[in-house]
Amino acid sequence: MNKMIKTLFSQLHTLTDQDSDRILFSCGVFLSAAELYKQFFLFYVIYHQSYDWWFFPFQLCSLPMYFCLLLPFLPSGRIKTTLCTFMQDYGLLGGIAALIVPEGFRHIHWTLTLHGYVWHILLILISLFLLFTGRSDVSRRSFTDTVPLFAACCCIATAVNVLTPGRGSADMFYISPYTPGTQPVFRELALYLGILPANLLYLLTILTGSAILHILLGHIQKSAEKDPSARLSDT
Repeated sequence: MNKMIKTLFSQLHTLTDQDSDRILFSCGVFLSAAELYKQFFLFYVIYHQSYDWWFFPFQLCSLPMYFCLLLPFLPSGRIKTTLCTFMQDYGLLGGIAALIVPEGFRHIHWTLTLHGYVWHILLILISLFLLFTGRSDVSRRSFTDTVPLFAACCCIATAVNVLTPGRGSADMFYISPYTPGTQPVFRELALYLGILPANLLYLLTILTGSAILHILLGHIQKSAEKDPSARLSDT
């Protein structure tokens, strides 16, 4: 396994930034097409031309779709690296968590179940791609840079939850201020502690989990960089 990781690192590390941007943009186009299918299918087939704001595409796992489309238009620098690091850490966490607890995209229709599995597997692959191409940053400061972005996305999610028609009809990031979240454990906490404390604990858990993954991915990258062939590929 360690040899396979080093081989993958050495091969992907030779990609130029432009090639990486094209691959990530293609992922964004694929995710967008898949999301459009999901939205139209829900609107016309499942809910008979009535929109359910529960499925509005602004969950944590939706963000890579937007960021992948944005990357080619950003100059190289701290902002672009922060977006890549965010997708690496939070995207990996969201992808793994959704595959472990897939109830959110099961039991509606088989095509949407397939959509959910493919979507979250792709998030994991994007995360690993960013790691092995070196587009993300595994330093401590780089994760700190993602925290304001995460906070901003939480604010947008809250605005959607509050401003959409129907009190509690939207639950972006699963932090609706009106109803207990649907996530295991945190729903019970919301019923016991209240919705706001449970939501804050949920967001803190996301931050903590992403930070742990950031550290682990850093160790993986450092291990791969010890391979002489990987260092040779950069010269």
